[in-house]
Amino acid sequence: MVTFVPIETVEYPDEDGKPMAEGDAQRKALTYCTETLSLYFRSRRPDVYVAGNLFIYYEQGNPASVIAPDVFVVFGVNGDDRRSYKTWEEGDRTPDFVLEITSKSTRTQDQGAKKGIYAFLGVQEYFQYDPTGDYLQPVLQGMRLQDGNYFAIEPTSENPLTLHSETLQLDLRIEAGKLRFYNPATGEKLLAYAELEQARQEAEAARQEAEQAKRAAEQRANQEAIARQAIESRMAELEAELRRLQAGNS
Repeated sequence: MVTFVPIETVEYPDEDGKPMAEGDAQRKALTYCTETLSLYFRSRRPDVYVAGNLFIYYEQGNPASVIAPDVFVVFGVNGDDRRSYKTWEEGDRTPDFVLEITSKSTRTQDQGAKKGIYAFLGVQEYFQYDPTGDYLQPVLQGMRLQDGNYFAIEPTSENPLTLHSETLQLDLRIEAGKLRFYNPATGEKLLAYAELEQARQEAEAARQEAEQAKRAAEQRANQEAIARQAIESRMAELEAELRRLQAGNS
């Protein structure tokens, strides 16, 4: 008699119960980065996946081989939503870009263990951003992988607060103390959903104001035209009356 032993299913949790971000500054930065990069690449190419604070499992059968970058971008895979990212289900594609929104409590991992894992996974660019300026100076730093080691990305010559990502073909810039993405080819600043909606509302308000001003100007022009016609008509009447009087006196 053959006895079948059930194969235990390996579980890969989707969450660890920890908060998504430590504070408002970290949460806002995380939201901005994931939203803007998702919007940017969604409109340009379908084979880019952008996520934030999502588990990446990089060794099949070993749930302990996991890491959760604050923001990461993978090229060459579809952009559909996932509960977690398992590299063996993605053609062994690993993140090309990682950004950690760091703080005092995470700096040891960000500088040590995570950095080593990202190099092992072949993450081409690893950026760190400290939104509260607790310990990282400058608050935005980037590294690029070369021969298995990370080397610092120097600021652009145009702006000492700007680092260029060759992987994303975007600039990361500190603006009024906040991280912003720019398209260096167009100078366009990438906006999140709320910022896009605010810009849309401001543009709509400006359009309505311009239309109101145009209508008001047209109304004034019509009124002035009517007034001119009335004056010209009255002058014609007076001239006619003057000619009549002059003819009567001759």
